[in-house]
Amino acid sequence: MPNSKSLPPELAAKLVVRGVHLEITDALRTAAAEKTARLLRHNDHLVRLRVDLEIDKTHGVGTRFIAKGHIEIAGPDLIASVSSEDAYKSLDLLVDKLDGLLRRRHGLHKDKRNHPHAVELDTTLPKIE
Repeated sequence: MPNSKSLPPELAAKLVVRGVHLEITDALRTAAAEKTARLLRHNDHLVRLRVDLEIDKTHGVGTRFIAKGHIEIAGPDLIASVSSEDAYKSLDLLVDKLDGLLRRRHGLHKDKRNHPHAVELDTTLPKIE
């Protein structure tokens, strides 16, 4: 991967950028790597981050570029997809959407940790003397 010196080593090893019906240029690969680096600020324990860029020639002039993101993380994977008329714009929108999913997931985990729910048991507990 070009410019892997500027990327955090955690991300360089975990990022997969693929093109579907599209040749991934060095500039597009570098842009994807730089934009997805901000996803590590929520959780640096990402297993793998896959970004698929696809061009759909069956649609009209509008939404031609589709960006799909898949974050493998402990627990359920996070999957998002966006489409627009420009590859770089699709990439920006995808990273924003994945960032929101990670933010929401982090908030739910924090809520669960800080506000545990009471559990009711059907039996009585033995008393300790």
